This record gives sequence, C-alpha cells and structure tokens, in this order.
Amino acid sequence: MVTQEQRRRQLAREKFLRQQQRRTAARRKSHMRNTVVASVLGVIVVGSVVSYATGVFKNDDKKANAGAEVTPSASPTSKAPDPCAKPAEGAVKSLSWKTEPAMTIDKSADYTMKLATTCGAIDVALKTAAAPHTVNSFDFLAGKGFFDHTKCHRLTTNGIYVLQCGDPKGTGSGGPGYTIPDENLKDTSLKGGIYPAGTIAMANTGQKHTGGSQFFLVYQDSQLPASYTPFGTISKSGLTVLKKIAAAGESTGQGDGAPKATVVINKLTVTKS
Repeated sequence: MVTQEQRRRQLAREKFLRQQQRRTAARRKSHMRNTVVASVLGVIVVGSVVSYATGVFKNDDKKANAGAEVTPSASPTSKAPDPCAKPAEGAVKSLSWKTEPAMTIDKSADYTMKLATTCGAIDVALKTAAAPHTVNSFDFLAGKGFFDHTKCHRLTTNGIYVLQCGDPKGTGSGGPGYTIPDENLKDTSLKGGIYPAGTIAMANTGQKHTGGSQFFLVYQDSQLPASYTPFGTISKSGLTVLKKIAAAGESTGQGDGAPKATVVINKLTVTKS
C-alpha cells in the first residue's frame, strides 16, 4: 500500500521530470532559433564581404556585384517625374577586341572628354600625362562609338556617392574585351582615402590591372581605397548634372541600384585641346 508520503514524493518526482522536459525542449527550440539567426546573419555578412572584396565598382565577367549588378527594385509608393530627356535614337554597338589598343595619343597634350547625356552635358578634363593608357583607351573606344547609347547602370547614394557608366550591356558585366593597367593611384587629389567630388575614375574587379570600359563619376566626396585609376576632373556644370541625377534616387531605396533617372550617354567624344 502506498503511503501518503510516498505518493507526495512520487508526484514531486513527476513534476520535476515535467519541468526538466520543458526546459530541455525550450533549450532545443532556442538553439534552433539561434542557429537560424546566425545562419541569416552569416549570409548577410558574407554577402557584404564578397560584395566589397570583389570590387566596389565592378567590370567583371563573372557578375556578382554588388557592385555593379542591380538588386530588384522596391515597389515605389509614388513615381517622381524623370528629370532627364528621352534617349537619342540609335542602338548600342556590339564591339570587342582582344588586346589593348596601340598608343596613339600625344601624352604631352591636353585632352577633354564630353559625355552628351540625356540629363545634360558632362565635360571632363583628362589627366593624359598621369593616365596615358586610360586616356588612350577612351580615345580609341570613343572613336568607335563604343559608348554611344549606353546606360549608366548604377547609382550609389549611401556611403559612396557615384554614378557608374561605360557598360554596353547595362548590367555591370560588360566591357571592351581587353583590360588596361592601373594608373595614377598616387594622385595628389586622393587624400585621406577620399575620392573627391568631381573625380572620374576607372571601375575594376577588385584585382589589379582589370579596368576595361566602365568608369564612375564622383558627385560627392567618397571614401574609397586608392585602387581605381583617377583619370580626369569633371566640370562644375557636369557636377550639377550629376547631382540632379542623384537627387532623383536609385531603384532599390537602399542606396545602391539603377538610377531612377533615365541616364543614357547619347554620345561620348574625346578631343585633343
């Protein structure tokens, strides 16, 4: 016969076991939740590191960026008017070369570049003596009409402030088929890890000497490593055009995506002064 004391002890043991089971289940559930959270954070962190490590401004064929590849657009609550005009009629040429063009420019002469865009003209004084390979490449490509009718595919509005152009595909993965060497990375304008407003520089894959045709225009001081060839200075009126484009925003709402404005280079020309 079970005494009252034995019954009390049995009930106490059963209660203790139930508590232990609940605690074990709670720990298991918490562990699973934390594992999921850690996995999600890991993806975010790894994605961010890969995005930066593969080049803030990309011109790569494997196409992953961040950089450069546009994330899906967020659904806008209202559509602001496009500050730019319709593109000129014409189509992007499909052109490619296996090797960098021969040097044909006069390295001692002054050259200017003009981007006739749908948003206005952007004039650039080129740094010929400091970046001859880059200027020579632009002179060659411009003469072939390589940049004509191409979209500026990327705008950043958070942390770094640039408009990226020069990709005939409009995706961040296109180029001329060849690469050019990095140049002028010790330019006196690059102080304190800053590419100042008004700088035009080459995009690359994050590796040395991987510039092609993609470039970025800095409309506000931007902190970047000195890894991107600065090859010109944008005019004051050109900066005004860039700020108009930036004010219209980018498509993701997260500071890095396709410009909301219709930014197309109707024609790009390089002229010897």
